[in-house]
Amino acid sequence: MLRKGNFVFLLLLFVTEMGLAQQSMAPEPIEKEVPTTAFRGSVVKVNITPESPQWLLGYGPRKSTGVNDSIYHRIVALDDGKNQFILVSSDICLFSPAEYDRIAAKLENEHGIDPINFWWTVTHTHSAPELGPPGLPAVFLGERYQHEANVEYTAQVEEKLIKGILQALENLEPARLGAGWGFSRANINRRALDVDGKASLGMNPDGAVDRKIGLLRIDREDGSTLALISNYAIHGTVLGGDNLEISGDAPGIVSEYVEQKIGAPLVFINGAAGDIAPIYSVYPNPRSGHLGEFRVLLGDKIIEAYLKILSTTNQVSLNSGSTIVETPRKPGLGWSSDLENYTRTTTGGENIVRLPVRFLRINDDVVIWSAPLELFNEISTEIRNRSPFPYTFYFGYTNGWLGYLPTASAWEHGGYEVETVSPYTPSAAKNLTESVLRYIEK
Repeated sequence: MLRKGNFVFLLLLFVTEMGLAQQSMAPEPIEKEVPTTAFRGSVVKVNITPESPQWLLGYGPRKSTGVNDSIYHRIVALDDGKNQFILVSSDICLFSPAEYDRIAAKLENEHGIDPINFWWTVTHTHSAPELGPPGLPAVFLGERYQHEANVEYTAQVEEKLIKGILQALENLEPARLGAGWGFSRANINRRALDVDGKASLGMNPDGAVDRKIGLLRIDREDGSTLALISNYAIHGTVLGGDNLEISGDAPGIVSEYVEQKIGAPLVFINGAAGDIAPIYSVYPNPRSGHLGEFRVLLGDKIIEAYLKILSTTNQVSLNSGSTIVETPRKPGLGWSSDLENYTRTTTGGENIVRLPVRFLRINDDVVIWSAPLELFNEISTEIRNRSPFPYTFYFGYTNGWLGYLPTASAWEHGGYEVETVSPYTPSAAKNLTESVLRYIEK
């Protein structure tokens, strides 16, 4: 007869052995597959150099007589499996928001592309043809736009843009993305101050300047570079008003050089260049303007920073958004009839500028904001310094052009950017800064 203690022991032993037997007969657990990302990217480069003389935008009215270097659309498409984002940089000086609106509407109506995910910016070369209706420049500088428009050339550029975007979407392939910073002394503050405190276009080595290069590197899955996006603030004014040859100016020359070195397209995105010039400015021809030297001054610095981006990821999330910043319009200033969506009048009779600002967040470390502005660099620098994101980039001249937006302190010095080509008041800088930071921080 078993004692009570022995019975309990044998019972526990039996249960344990049965459990082990069942465990040994159970199927091996299936190891879960690591989810693969759907992130894809592509890039398309399209030549938009005209074959006939065209009216050039930048400086006074003048027609081209030849071509120094070709100009292009460079188009990047990104897809995270949920959202598709399209970024275009064109070797053009600027265009009206009405031009952007027309193309964005066509892409949406005919191809289902949401405008919130379509950004079209320019390198701001002053040696490229005019594009589309003039918009606000005709309000500021009406005497400059008495000639006929480049209607045929505009149509060609638009057609190539849409075809290029569709091709980029067709060419999407598995990709990886990384971000980085670089530095170049290729630019300088251009608000020269005299003894009376009056500002004029020139060079100011003591003035604020943003020399950081923001980079986004897009690689194929095998590690080879698919495209490089470079963000740097510099006016496309190495060549001056005496130059009559079409050119991408410093951004175009640098892009071609970097492309040759890295074997992939460089998408040059201008920054807050409203008060920033190239260190060689407004020369009559490429040789006297040291145009080629910008390959060293800026191109080599982009390559140096690109090579330091060693970490990329295929786990990418894209989130885009927008806001409208409302700020008072300069008293007595007229407005272009094709830009009615960008202004309103209050019940008290005050005219307001409705400034569209776009945002793109990439994962938790990159935020890009853009506006149709020629922005003073101190504003974008303050936003970058106050942003919680380690990589905060400003893409200028995006989706059109609504004039210069100077700092509040710039108004006391006057000058071209304040007195002639700005539709704003001294309160605009604060209104923009606080609105952008509120959006980013939320």
